[in-house]
Amino acid sequence: MDFNDPLWNMVLTIVCAVIASSGFWAFIQHKIDRNDASKKLLIGLAHDRIMWLGNQYIGRGWMTTDEYENFRVYLYDPYAESGGNGSARRIMKEVDEKVRIVKTPPAE
Repeated sequence: MDFNDPLWNMVLTIVCAVIASSGFWAFIQHKIDRNDASKKLLIGLAHDRIMWLGNQYIGRGWMTTDEYENFRVYLYDPYAESGGNGSARRIMKEVDEKVRIVKTPPAE
């Protein structure tokens, strides 16, 4: 490959111009912003679900091991890793302290 070839220089110039253009960077920024909005929405939905379910379990006084695993491993832990706030942490702490974990639901 000869870097002094006019075709190579023209292709390189076009590629550099596209990368340096404001339209390209605006497109990239738009993609990043959209991902941030999606992440915020997902965190908000997880927060709402943690608060609602956690209060339901606290009010009921018990939860099955499957419910606890779903609540902790698949909802709360990813929420906390994504930067969730203290109110969901407080609910998780209350669930851990106040809710009895059972293998099967007690007879009503």
